[in-house]
Amino acid sequence: MRPLRIHEYIKDLLFPPRCAICDGLLAQEEMKLHVCSRCRKELKYVQEPYCMKCGAPLKDPGGEYCSGCEKHRHYFDRGRSLYVYGSVRSSLYRFKYGGRKEYAEFYGRDLARCFGRQLKEWGVEAIIPIPLHPARQRRRGYNQAAAVAEVLSACTGVPLKDKLLKRSRNTGPQKKLSARERQINLKNAFNITQDVVQLGTVVVVDDIYTTGATMDEAALALKRKGIDRVYFLALATGTGDKGGAA
Repeated sequence: MRPLRIHEYIKDLLFPPRCAICDGLLAQEEMKLHVCSRCRKELKYVQEPYCMKCGAPLKDPGGEYCSGCEKHRHYFDRGRSLYVYGSVRSSLYRFKYGGRKEYAEFYGRDLARCFGRQLKEWGVEAIIPIPLHPARQRRRGYNQAAAVAEVLSACTGVPLKDKLLKRSRNTGPQKKLSARERQINLKNAFNITQDVVQLGTVVVVDDIYTTGATMDEAALALKRKGIDRVYFLALATGTGDKGGAA
């Protein structure tokens, strides 16, 4: 064990651990959590009331579904998101585009802490990350959803199937598109690369839930291959009353 400890010590000297939310340097006692004490207190988790379909927060305490889920049919069975998007916006941007792959350790552990029991209740047999197109992944260096899913799998013991779902088309950016345009942009964007006959229930993992277009296309591709139930977990979501993962 001694060489490993020396290696970690040198690594921490060269690349001091930083908070996954604010990117500030962590104190010694904060390193195991991968987040500073201030950010830990300021994180906004999605709490009740939330949409019973997509998990987006609702303003109406008596509401069951957000306006988006009331108007549109979804192919996924149900989903949950961890944070309100505004509280992690900058962190997720660095995670996706700034090379901060190490944030996955915090995000994956927090997903497991909050939703580990939910995975058992759903009867999830495999964790599947939303894939990036190979060209985009080469530019970025990694798939942020796959990095989080790997940690979630390690923490919960649910098998990771990160090669099963493949993005067959290099779709354009979603963030400036309307809900309808997102659906068109993603149509037939995914295919299945492995036999899924042994899987009945899976959970798909992504970073942000907005309109459900990405999750729907992934769920549709999986269900066409015989999977019965497709749930999802996302790191963040917007307000469900405005319609609401990518």
